[in-house]
Amino acid sequence: MHEVLSVNRLAWKIAEKLLDKQDFYGVHASKTNAGATVIDAGVKAPGGFQAGKILTELCLGGAGKAQLGFKTYGDITFPSVTISTDHPAIAALGSQFAGWRIKEPDGSIAIASGPARALALKPKDIYEEIGYKDASDKAVLTLESNNLPSDALIEKVTTACGIKAENLVAVVAPTASIAGLTQVAGRVVEVGIHKLRTLGLSPKAIKYACGYAPIPPLGSNFEVAMARTNDAILYGGTVYCTVDYDDEAALQKIVEQAPSKMSKDYGKPFLQIFREADRDFYKIDHNLFAPAVLMVNNAKTGNVFRAGENNPAVLAESLGF
Repeated sequence: MHEVLSVNRLAWKIAEKLLDKQDFYGVHASKTNAGATVIDAGVKAPGGFQAGKILTELCLGGAGKAQLGFKTYGDITFPSVTISTDHPAIAALGSQFAGWRIKEPDGSIAIASGPARALALKPKDIYEEIGYKDASDKAVLTLESNNLPSDALIEKVTTACGIKAENLVAVVAPTASIAGLTQVAGRVVEVGIHKLRTLGLSPKAIKYACGYAPIPPLGSNFEVAMARTNDAILYGGTVYCTVDYDDEAALQKIVEQAPSKMSKDYGKPFLQIFREADRDFYKIDHNLFAPAVLMVNNAKTGNVFRAGENNPAVLAESLGF
């Protein structure tokens, strides 16, 4: 009998690479009072593209790969991250999905993702749907935050995961850092799978997935960085999935509804959309949160359905050209 894939055990091996080569990756590791390991990949440490690549693979629970290169969008050629996974439901929804908001004592919110979620089952409905739970005495967490985590946050995580503090590695990068920008753009496949799920496609039907999106340029402002990472996926993200699906007419309808252009808010840079919504994500049409292009190959028939298009004009405006 084969061992069930453990996203935490796979990610732990990747985290060891960061710990062994801190100077190379531009990261800095420290211990909390309780003994957990915190790796700074962009708060005070410089981080960089290689740290961002590793951070993306950590978020995927070691069940997917990230590659960096250049892609062309209209007449702009830009640094991009390409993701591939042969375990899309587990890697994207069971690990990478930013489904755990953890409150700090000062009231700020750290957005947690990565394989530790599969021990804490945050949120529970996703794990019930994909039929997955990790069993590991070690946990790896990624935090999108401008600050290193407090002891109180670490305690919340270890308690929820049922592990000892010395068996936790938390990797932190702000959105407005090279590592942060890379790992958020690296969520393109997860965004695509999540959108297909909301339209009624079971994630368990998705057998393989890959995709790419541009890595936005660095700037000092969190709000601009957050907006640019959204635009990278909404206007420049492409996702390709292979599925096993019996009802091909229903599949075609799902794909047609999936791209970001199906939203009433589509067509403006995300910063403008966000400010017009009084900086309230819940006022933004949820249909917007999708890749620009989705392609779905039905392995049962060999047919490929494609919907959406890249929008180089909005992308160029967002990326600062």
